Amino acid sequence: MKRVESVFLAGPDPWFPDAAAHLARRADLVRAAGLAPITPEAGAGLDEAQRTEVAARLLYADTLAQLRAADSVIANLSPWRGISCDPSTAFQAGFAAALGKPVFAYMNLADEDDAHLRGRVEAMMGAAPAPDGRWRDAEGCEIEDFYLPESIMLWGEARRLFLVVTPEPWSDLTGLEMCLDSLQIYAE
Repeated sequence: MKRVESVFLAGPDPWFPDAAAHLARRADLVRAAGLAPITPEAGAGLDEAQRTEVAARLLYADTLAQLRAADSVIANLSPWRGISCDPSTAFQAGFAAALGKPVFAYMNLADEDDAHLRGRVEAMMGAAPAPDGRWRDAEGCEIEDFYLPESIMLWGEARRLFLVVTPEPWSDLTGLEMCLDSLQIYAE
């Protein structure tokens, strides 16, 4: 097993309110665990003139280089602007898994009822069991219902996926701490 010295921190966190302080707290926790944090430059904070296709391509290439260089990934899979996690985070976790890197993940939720993917679909879009017993959303699409907190592919690629019910889903770092503990056990 390759020694784990660095952690790529995937998630929508660079877009959070008070992102700079939040990102600093995350990096401090990673350093306290004896690892080097790698936080992608997401482009948050750029003014409109700087948000070009060229800048986006450069950010994309830089992020892939950082993922390749990282020894592991911790992904914040908390629902972001909808039912599931941030799509960039899903991509980054999948890319890392395809590279054979260990991926650990956490999901912050404001309510325990949100811990099941089908429950979030039902609450946000409407859902009900169809005559065949399969759950379908309000548009008639079948829900990927395996009693998991996320889709099979996101759930399955994580060595561990911790669910944290918290009144502060944007700032609570308990899940990150749990991932760091698991990563240290994995690396032993």
